[in-house]
Amino acid sequence: MSLPLSPRDGGERYPGFSSVDESDHWDQATQGAVLVRLGLPPDIRFFTPREEAVARALFDQLLDQQSDPRVPVVNMVDSRLAEAETDGWRYADLPEDGQAWRETLAALDRDAVERHGQGFPEVTLDQQASLLRAVQDLGSKKWHGMTSARVWSLWTRYACTAFYSHPWAWDEIGFPGPAYPRGYKNLGLDRLEPFEVRDARPDQDPAAKAGGDG
Repeated sequence: MSLPLSPRDGGERYPGFSSVDESDHWDQATQGAVLVRLGLPPDIRFFTPREEAVARALFDQLLDQQSDPRVPVVNMVDSRLAEAETDGWRYADLPEDGQAWRETLAALDRDAVERHGQGFPEVTLDQQASLLRAVQDLGSKKWHGMTSARVWSLWTRYACTAFYSHPWAWDEIGFPGPAYPRGYKNLGLDRLEPFEVRDARPDQDPAAKAGGDG
């Protein structure tokens, strides 16, 4: 199967790399599950129009997606919530995930109006970032009656699950996709398979900047 490179084209670190080039090595079920993510994103069914707008701005900030093409994270999260596909657990002091999303998006929008006179999607990117830092910095303290760290966990958990399930995100981290049924044989640090691509910009590795694995 030959599919075109994603619009993100591997980014600066893996230029020209496309995870879907490996799709011939996936079984049929895996191909179906993964390649459908490259089609039109699912319709919004859970979020109201206002919630959708706030969620889009929130995800763009959390994932630093400020221009197209974007991984359609809000549509993917909306689909999960519409189908009640949660992680199978929740914090006891938060509502069920769907209701928690509605309440936290509304609270974030209110904060923007109170501090800047406009809703969260309408304020500047710097103002959005400041509002989110204020939530994150509260840690174990309460934010609109909810533990801030748990709200932050809800947001980032759903955002990262959606984003890193998409082949465009795989292209940017050099991940060639599911190992089944081919598998991996070159196990060990910095040992690549023939179908993997070496990082062209290892200086951009956050782990290296932080001092390695320690």
